[in-house]
Amino acid sequence: MWLRAIAVVALLCATSCGAREDLPAEHHDAAPSPAASPAATRPRIVALGDSLTAGLGLPVGQAYPALLQQRLTTAGLDYEVVNAGVSGDTSAGGLSRLDWALDGRVQILIVALGGNDALRGLPVDQLKRNLAQIIERAQARGIRVVLAGMDAPTNFGRDYQVAFHQVYPALSRQYDVPLVPFLLQGVAGDARLNQRDGVHPTAQGARIVADNVWAVLGPIAKDRQTRD
Repeated sequence: MWLRAIAVVALLCATSCGAREDLPAEHHDAAPSPAASPAATRPRIVALGDSLTAGLGLPVGQAYPALLQQRLTTAGLDYEVVNAGVSGDTSAGGLSRLDWALDGRVQILIVALGGNDALRGLPVDQLKRNLAQIIERAQARGIRVVLAGMDAPTNFGRDYQVAFHQVYPALSRQYDVPLVPFLLQGVAGDARLNQRDGVHPTAQGARIVADNVWAVLGPIAKDRQTRD
């Protein structure tokens, strides 16, 4: 199943989901400004990711974190969803801004990182170590983590692909965190659901991505709010 994404993920090398330092500043998704202090009292769900989370090429309201906000509201769950997606971020980049991302009353953290690590062929053990630190630091604060899987392109060989793919279920088991097996399931490789770059979802594709995340997030959000 995961191999269906490989050809599409490879195209990321030519897009803004690649390294930030290779892009002019005006092409980067700006990190959201910290919320005003009154909002910090509302329970938060933070989506920590790259351009797929930021919603590159889409209006803010059509990115999957905004769609998750709509579903939570419809379900009567009082959360504020924070889109902490930054184009070009690797797992190391996500780790470096974790303290900012966890500002406020964060109860759930969606970790959707790794695509840019794969594009650069960064060591798999480095990816695993960075993601593990993100999970550990969130759990130390009593934050529930949802991990979203990603796959590597063919550029670096099958051994790299397999090792990369295995990072996510291994971390899910090690830290007992729920796993979205593949963030782009049902979207990757379908031209109808992707923008012209063949990588970033259209509004319709983003709705499917939201479905993928919601299938795991929804029950957790409901349980967390019921207990709190």
